[in-house]
Amino acid sequence: MSSIIVVFPKKENATNIRNILVRNGFGVMAVCTTGAQAIQYADDLDDGIIVCGYKLSDMLYTELREYLPETFEMLLVASPEKWRDGQIPGVIGLGTPIKVFDLVNTMEMLMRTMERRRKKRKADLKNRNPKQQALVKQAKELLMERNHMTEEEAHRYLQKCSMDSGTNMVETAQMVLSIMAE
Repeated sequence: MSSIIVVFPKKENATNIRNILVRNGFGVMAVCTTGAQAIQYADDLDDGIIVCGYKLSDMLYTELREYLPETFEMLLVASPEKWRDGQIPGVIGLGTPIKVFDLVNTMEMLMRTMERRRKKRKADLKNRNPKQQALVKQAKELLMERNHMTEEEAHRYLQKCSMDSGTNMVETAQMVLSIMAE
């Protein structure tokens, strides 16, 4: 299940959105009033959905989107004039005033999209050839040895780097090996 983070400059707006989502069966991980708080929560997750307004107290939604990993989707709740032109990838707009029905349906669509992506990533993991598997294993072992990590921590580190850089795990492993070889 994807994690949902709700971010609005007014706490009561964020709480109201969270309450609607929770009542309709969605798990909301956090309610935030700043983009920085949302980024902090997102850093601990593999993927998720950010529900936010156009302007937060510390940044615009476009800046927040730039700081999020590619595996995150964003649901922008704002007047259509704010998001119709120049919409950025990974952002879905929902016009105000919000209708509960539209919010719930849009969230269900985003959740299905996230689940398909998650399944595709798992399938890609299973389809690695032995050479690629050995490369990832070698990178994990090097991280474990040099940085005193457990295998799980090394794997999580490679995953996080992969998500942040927009590359797959094998490319990230190659990058880690080349950096640590210097």
